[in-house]
Amino acid sequence: MTTLLLTDRDVHDLLPMPACIDVMGDALRSVAEGNAVLPLRTVLRLGDTTNAFASMPAILGAGSEASLGAKIITVFPGNDATPFDSHIGVVLLFDAMHGTLLAIADASSITAIRTSAVSGLATRLLANEDASSVAILGAGVLALPHLEAMCAVRSITKATVWSRSGADQGSRAHTLAKHAREHLGIDVVACETVAEAVRGADIVCTITSSRTPVLEGRSLRAGTHVNAVGASMRTARELDSAAIVAARLFCDRRESALAESGDVLVPIAEGLITEAHLLGELGELVAQTISGRTSRDEITLFKSLGLAVEDVAALRYIHTRALDAGRGTPVELGGRRG
Repeated sequence: MTTLLLTDRDVHDLLPMPACIDVMGDALRSVAEGNAVLPLRTVLRLGDTTNAFASMPAILGAGSEASLGAKIITVFPGNDATPFDSHIGVVLLFDAMHGTLLAIADASSITAIRTSAVSGLATRLLANEDASSVAILGAGVLALPHLEAMCAVRSITKATVWSRSGADQGSRAHTLAKHAREHLGIDVVACETVAEAVRGADIVCTITSSRTPVLEGRSLRAGTHVNAVGASMRTARELDSAAIVAARLFCDRRESALAESGDVLVPIAEGLITEAHLLGELGELVAQTISGRTSRDEITLFKSLGLAVEDVAALRYIHTRALDAGRGTPVELGGRRG
């Protein structure tokens, strides 16, 4: 049995952002139409820390054409201040004919690209068509691919970046702004405060590791679209309750949001909203079975938790392209008699 090993370089070369956005749309539509199986992620916390070990299995499609897969990953938010990624692990892809292991790929790169691509998909579906400015709150590994995703779906001419490390020369926000200007050719400014960063922004992406709100509803102007990405635990949130209350709220998967998202669960517990405030899933927007933005002045909000089907769909696409391009390292791991 031959298994293809795919490095982070393979992933980056074979999964361009525009293609990944389309792949994510197809995968999330499959979820909405009932053509995927995905339990809630299993997360083992390491003591009283925010560090975790998680497994995320999924089946995408049906019958012999289905793709089986899982992401096995560690999440160490404190790694943002080290040379190591905050998300480290592997994504596995199996076939549904004999259960053979087709590919093993770096999870950090897949996670960064597919997470940003899903935000890009949400922005394509929910942001005003003429949105041209974006604020990025957080300067970690998701920041540059999020800027890339926003530029892929809207004509972005200006971006602002905020990070808790400040905006001085040498800060993470300053370094990100410099790299983004060189990589994307747009005006990018590092800001000292969240309020400064979001002032005038048509799109806001929150991608921090904060456990308490960094974005306040009063900072959002009419017509803004928000991608809330960083918080994925019941006890963590990046947005205050006012931001959630003010927005038309969508998610990647309702079950996940109502089980795992502090951004959603806290205002429910406070009695400020009910579960009905969560209007639907991104896949339903792709399938056009629900309405998204209904007026220019509405605030729209996509709450991202991350789904295993996104990882499986991404690796399936990468694996197909790798075979065509002769990329990856084939290894024999066993699993076949004779």
